[in-house]
This record gives sequence, structure tokens and C-alpha cells, in this order.
Amino acid sequence: MQIVFQLGLLVLGFVLLSKGADWFVDGASKIADKFGIPQIVIGLTIVAMGTSLPEAAVSISAALKGSAEITIGNVLGSNIMNVLVILGLAAVICRIPVQKSTVRYEIPFTIGITIVLVVMGLLDHTVGRFEGILLWVLMGVYLLYLLKIAKSGSEQEEPPEDEKQDSILKMLLMVIVGGAMIVFGSDVTVDAATKLATIFGMSERFIGLTIVAFGTSLPELVTSVTAARKGKADIAVGNIVGSNIFNILFVVGTTAVITPVVYSGEFLVDSLVAVATVVLLLVCVIRKKSLNRLGGALMLAGYGAYFVYLMR
Repeated sequence: MQIVFQLGLLVLGFVLLSKGADWFVDGASKIADKFGIPQIVIGLTIVAMGTSLPEAAVSISAALKGSAEITIGNVLGSNIMNVLVILGLAAVICRIPVQKSTVRYEIPFTIGITIVLVVMGLLDHTVGRFEGILLWVLMGVYLLYLLKIAKSGSEQEEPPEDEKQDSILKMLLMVIVGGAMIVFGSDVTVDAATKLATIFGMSERFIGLTIVAFGTSLPELVTSVTAARKGKADIAVGNIVGSNIFNILFVVGTTAVITPVVYSGEFLVDSLVAVATVVLLLVCVIRKKSLNRLGGALMLAGYGAYFVYLMR
């Protein structure tokens, strides 16, 4: 009976995720169109921060409870999964165009801050309050850069005329309600999947490295795949790149300001994999400014290899 109940919750979680992602992407893209804001900016801000809420909630609440050591594993695991699994799946579904600014600035910036996090952690195996403040400063620099893109985009683009255009209130409600459904749906899905895994005798290590990491990345997955399917490629790519930036700068930064975050030496391989995944993304898109099915398949294969390593 317990198995049937948890399976029912699992289905409910996926329904909430799917419908929530539809509303969230539609609302965000309509807001972008309404104000002439480039889709990439919406993807890098509203969508990225919204879909990173599970990582933020897990890490910050854990820090407040005195368990900040889970933060690094949560962030590194989610960032690796975001690129290799989520962008990989989205690219297998359809070719994803990538803007020049993303190739030139945002992806290299993501590589840079991932390396900064690794260096911070490996120096003394903690990310302290000073490092947390430094990450916040970098977040401020990143937000100023996005503001510049938004201003230049709104000056160059006229909002499209649409007789049936939704009201601002309806668009905002779609984003807020859709985002809430995504976060709640991911929470229900993770809980149900974890309980099912426990029932079937799977280890806590396996559950933490796979189900929980996958669960906190579910919002990015459903949002990016939905955006790719609807032809909103800038939202799909911006969501992942922005989410990874937000995870490092805001989630780790905020947690470190609350309490020093333990950065175990065991994370060295995961840290190197996190850097390598973003480098792989850059290599896949640098020439043709798009991520094709071959690149997506390569990313999925890369995660398969990493998963095999985790199961050693």
C-alpha cells in the first residue's frame, strides 16, 4: 500500500512540474516580449533564479540547521547535472541556438566562478564568510552586466504588437504560480522517490548523489525542455547558465555568510568534473553558436561516465 501511495505522489509531482513549467515559460517569455527585453536576459534572471529555488532552499535551510556541509555537494551535483543531463536532453529533442553574448561572456564567466569556488574550497577546505561576501560581490557584477544587456535590448527592440496580449497581472501570475508548482512538484517528487528508494533498500549515498541531486535539478529540466520544445531556446540555455551562476554565487555565497561551508577534499574530482562540463558546453557551441543533437548525446554520455564513477 505504501508503494502505491508513493507512486501516486511521484505522478502528482511530475504533473505539477510539467504544468508549472508550461505556465512559467509562457509567462516569462510574454513578459520579455511585452517590455522588449531579450529572451536571454529573462532566462538568465527570472527563470534561472526561479528554478534554482530548490538548491537555495536545501542549502540555506541546512546551514541554519548547522549542516552546511551538504551545500557543496548539492551545488556541484546540480551544476553538473544541469549541463550534462538537462541541456543534453534539451539538445537531443531539438537543436538549440546559442547567442554570441552567451558564448563570449556568460559561459566563460561560469567556468571562471567555478574555478574560483574550487580554489576557495581547496585552499583550507572551507568557504568562509569573507569568501561568501566575495561571491556576493561577483553576483552584483553579474547583475550589473545583465542590466546593461536588458537596457541595450530594450533600446533596440520594439515590443511586438499583439491584439490578444495578456495583462501584466496575468503574466506575473503565470510566472509566480508556475514557479510555485515547479518547486512544490520537485519537493513532492524527491520525497516520494527517496521513500521508494529506501523501501527497495537503496543506500543513502546512492539516494543523495542521484535522486536528491536530480530532484533539485528537476525545475531546470522541465523548464529547459519545455522552453526548447516551444522554440524559446534563449530561455533554455539562459536558464541553465544562469542557474549554475546563481547556484555558486548566491547559494554558496549566502550559505557561507551564514556559516562557514565545509569543502571536503573528496569533492576534488566532482569540482574538476563541474569545470569540465562547462568547458565541454563551450567547445560544443563555440563554432556554430548552437548545441546540436550530437553535442547533446555527448553530454549525456559524459554524465553516464560520471555516474559510473559515482557508483564505484
